[in-house]
Amino acid sequence: MTPDHGLIAGYVRGGRSRTMRPILIAANAVTAEFRERNAGQLAGLTVELLTSRAPLMTEPLASAALEWCCAVTASTLPDEQPYPEIYQSLDAVISAIESANLVRDWAGALAAYELLLLRSLGYGAGSTDIPREWNETLTLLNANGAQLGRHIFQGRATDVLSARDRLMERMKRAVA
Repeated sequence: MTPDHGLIAGYVRGGRSRTMRPILIAANAVTAEFRERNAGQLAGLTVELLTSRAPLMTEPLASAALEWCCAVTASTLPDEQPYPEIYQSLDAVISAIESANLVRDWAGALAAYELLLLRSLGYGAGSTDIPREWNETLTLLNANGAQLGRHIFQGRATDVLSARDRLMERMKRAVA
């Protein structure tokens, strides 16, 4: 995802190799060089790692949060449509997850991100301010989940919401 072009699909030669797999982890920041062959053909990509989030993948809660953020973004936004506000918000949520010690420190940003995503796709309304209290955060996350299930993922073959369910269960156990 880029701030100016949104989601862009591409093929990374050797993307499943030992060398490339750690670079292509969801939430990593990379630079990419695109090489298009013909119209309608998937662009070839050469990528270079800028910021690795791999250490977070060993932490179950952080890993689930990053998986959800990236999955919901990739599965809901249309290709090649710029969403600079979503790009900035996603980067902020990923940074918050990376730097915070407690789920309470980043869960509000995640809830606000989901709401921004819904609003940008025409399904949400109201403020995308970050909730301050845990009860407010949990209420907003539950409302967002219902909206996502009803408007975005209903009838889809992919089971992206299972990543969110795993995240919500882990968050509730962490705060309990």
